Amino acid sequence: MAITKSHFSFTLILFGVLTLATLDFTGAQTGVCYGRLGNGLPSPADVVSLCNRNNIWRMRIYDPHQPTLQALRGSNIEVMLGVPNTDLENVGASQANANTWVQNNVKNYGNVKFRYIAVGNEVSPLNENSKYVPVLLNAIRNIQTAISDARLGDQIKVSTAIDTGLITDTSPPSNGRFRDDVRGFIEPIINFLVTNRAPLLVNLYPYIAVADNPDIKLEYALFTSPEVVVNDNGRGYKNLFDAILDATYSALEKAGGSSLQIVVSESGWPSAGAGQLTSIDNARTYNNNLIRHVKGGSPKRPSGPIETYIFDLFDEDQKNPETEKNFGLFSANMQPKYQISFS
Repeated sequence: MAITKSHFSFTLILFGVLTLATLDFTGAQTGVCYGRLGNGLPSPADVVSLCNRNNIWRMRIYDPHQPTLQALRGSNIEVMLGVPNTDLENVGASQANANTWVQNNVKNYGNVKFRYIAVGNEVSPLNENSKYVPVLLNAIRNIQTAISDARLGDQIKVSTAIDTGLITDTSPPSNGRFRDDVRGFIEPIINFLVTNRAPLLVNLYPYIAVADNPDIKLEYALFTSPEVVVNDNGRGYKNLFDAILDATYSALEKAGGSSLQIVVSESGWPSAGAGQLTSIDNARTYNNNLIRHVKGGSPKRPSGPIETYIFDLFDEDQKNPETEKNFGLFSANMQPKYQISFS
């Protein structure tokens, strides 16, 4: 069929409308974390099909597992790909090593929709991953250079995932700041992210805050508080998720990272493992309310949405302690543990 000028213009307009609709749709989408430390889990191909059936269009994977990357080829699922902590010394040691990593795990999968590369997970001077602190920034830089040299910098943002244990003075949220004993570690990373206009990835768990502090009301953590719990200079907080998120934004502002966006790279609630706090009801309530809530913003950053990844797609029974085994949304047979909607 011959394409007339008017037909071509209509096609462009239609394409633009569809593209905008797609961007708007995915912008409000909540993703999932796909950890594989469980027995009897389905094949990666079946996992991709499960996500398609449940309108899950973003996925975080923690390492470049080749069968998973193969299964993601040609799918519409956007991927946060992890450089595992065990690879940090290698990719941080030389640019050539980082180039090889990107070639093998990114460039070789040109029809996978990579969105982020998370270089390291919860590396911190304060935990068992402290041995990776000296190499993390070099690893991030080398992966960024490899991505830029591959002309993928506009498509893929390079960052790292931190935990909120780096933040102190979190109540009220405007007081949030990075602990003095981590500033030398985190501030160069923040400067790097600002320069490269990449978001900071944050693993954010109201569950952990409640488990550590029984004085926090459960309804504040589950998004079910009927009233403001914390008033911070006119900003009202009805849920703990927003309070922790905005405390992290406050810490970023004090560390030269005012321009940064936060992507919540993990959040979830265990359905068993630690008494009444961990139950099917609480997990269902938290995760469904989380999906609804992050379509908007927080009191400090109200424009929203808040890009968020729920931990975890499946229970990972090879993990410890017991609560770590029970964050799954689905059982190994791919049946939902409880009703949840990503629509």
